[in-house]
Amino acid sequence: MKKRVGIMGGSFNPVHIGHLMLASYIRREYGLDSVKLVLSPLNPLKENPSSLLPDDVRLHMLRLACSEVDFLEASDVELELPRPSYTINTLRHLSAMYPDTDFCLIIGADNWQIFDRWRSADEILRDYGIIVYPRPGYEIDIRKSHNVSFSNAPTFDISSTFVRNLIAMGGDPAYYVTEKVRKYIIDNNLYKNA
Repeated sequence: MKKRVGIMGGSFNPVHIGHLMLASYIRREYGLDSVKLVLSPLNPLKENPSSLLPDDVRLHMLRLACSEVDFLEASDVELELPRPSYTINTLRHLSAMYPDTDFCLIIGADNWQIFDRWRSADEILRDYGIIVYPRPGYEIDIRKSHNVSFSNAPTFDISSTFVRNLIAMGGDPAYYVTEKVRKYIIDNNLYKNA
C-alpha cells in the first residue's frame, strides 16, 4: 500500500507554530502518513525579498521545528532543483524519488484563487490532487473542485511577518515558534533589523 504524503511549501521566514499546527491538523484530517514542509527559495513575487534570510538559515530553523514531530519532515528538495522553482517540478521530482508514495499538494485559499495561473495546474490536479485550507479574507469556491479537498482546519492569526516584526521591536517570539527555533533566532541575533 502506498504512503500518502502532503506537500506544504513556503519560505518559512521563520517557520512558526501556525505552520506546524496546520500541517498536524491536515495530516490527521486526511489520514496522511506525513507532511513534508518544503522550503522555497526566494520568490520574486514576495513583497519584501530583502527580509528573506538565506536558504541554509531558514532550512536549519525548519529542521529544528520538525525535529520533535515524527510525521513532519523539513525538505530542501526545491533548493536542489533548477530555478525558478515550479511546484509541478517539485512534485514530479518527489514522485520519481519515492515511487511508493502518493503526494498531494496543500495550499491556502489565497493560492487556490489564483491556482489556474500556476504552471501545469491541470497536471497537478489530475496527478496529485490538492487540499485547500482556509485563509482569512479569502473565500473558497467549492464548485471548481475536481480532485480538490477543502480542509476544515482552523485559521491561525499568526504569520512569519508578525514574528519578524515582533523580534525587530525587541519582543520575545516565545509561543510563536518552537523553543529550539526561538533559541536559534536569539543565539544568532536574527530578525533584529526586519
